[in-house]
Amino acid sequence: MTDTPVRVRIAPSPTGDPHVGTAYMGLFNYAFARHHGGQFILRLDDTDRERFNATSAHAILEALRWLGLQPDEGPEIGGPYGPYVQSERLALYTHYADQLVAAGHAYYCFCTKERLAEMRAAQEAAGDATMYDRRCLTTLTREEAARRVRDGAPHVIRMRMPREGVTTFHDLIRGAVSFENALIDDQVLIKADGFPTYHLATVVDDHLMRITHITRAEEWISSTPKHLTLFRMFGWEAPQFAHFPLLRNADRSKISKRQGHTSLHWYQAEGILPEALLNFLALLGWSHPEEKEIFDLNELIANFTFERFNTSGPVFDLEKLRWLNGVYIRALAIDDLYPRVEPFLIKAGILQAQPVPEEQAFAKQCIALEQEKARALTEFPDLVSFLFNPNFP
Repeated sequence: MTDTPVRVRIAPSPTGDPHVGTAYMGLFNYAFARHHGGQFILRLDDTDRERFNATSAHAILEALRWLGLQPDEGPEIGGPYGPYVQSERLALYTHYADQLVAAGHAYYCFCTKERLAEMRAAQEAAGDATMYDRRCLTTLTREEAARRVRDGAPHVIRMRMPREGVTTFHDLIRGAVSFENALIDDQVLIKADGFPTYHLATVVDDHLMRITHITRAEEWISSTPKHLTLFRMFGWEAPQFAHFPLLRNADRSKISKRQGHTSLHWYQAEGILPEALLNFLALLGWSHPEEKEIFDLNELIANFTFERFNTSGPVFDLEKLRWLNGVYIRALAIDDLYPRVEPFLIKAGILQAQPVPEEQAFAKQCIALEQEKARALTEFPDLVSFLFNPNFP
């Protein structure tokens, strides 16, 4: 794929507020694509219907725009390989799953949740790996399974993972990674509700959208042999892979939505500048060749290489982000800073909803006086409020 134009994607799930992890992945995908003059695609993985949030899809796109990471293709944008929302592509996944069944690479499974729970409990009690025991593959003929499907029996479709050999791939960040096929479960590809799992949908979409590089979080490393096996089953060339280190808390736990600061809306509300947040996120996984800590998006794009990534989980240090945000605030010209601060002064009641020019001119002077102290836009109301107090001695 060396002569193929670079095409990368992020595929967040619209299940709530836009996640800072989406920005983290989006930043590096965007930088890699721009470094090579390629394309950056947004695709929405909305196949988890229980957790789907209808307003989240638009919010993700708005958050990327706020950060300056505008996709070249995606929902609300369009492009030659749409639709870019997976729930609008269900017929494609059914077609390709049926193709795998017909070729003997996948099979129908009729096991109930209760039966699967009993199976796993027995495996755990025996100290065995918990994975599907292939009862429906070994006890039902293909004709019997097909008849039960025609009769409307609830079922899923599972891939038939090879039980011999090793799957090895070259990770652009980590080097050679290997998995024994015998230890990999027969992944569900189509769920009982007819929706695909991530594993089938992402492989089909990455092929049809001509993705050349899959760059994603390290939590997907163990899924990569399943995806490579699916590419081989379909007879498709696989993209190259790179797995970024996960963002972690100070105790080394993975940051999650249970913590308030994972939402990108939180950073906007806290008065964090998007350019400061991008700089901060870049420092978490990547190192500048000159060991610089302050650099903008264009500098990241110009210097981007996978060799500059580390594999240890970076610690998400909010204090460092606030320090960095203060650096960016102090570097702004007052005419650039004022429009960013004004909404916070209005919200605090210091300025009226539509300030007149005289108010704005005075507010600019006040902001300029306190610019050196602020580490977030939310701090300006407290810093300047005394200057607006007519009773101040």
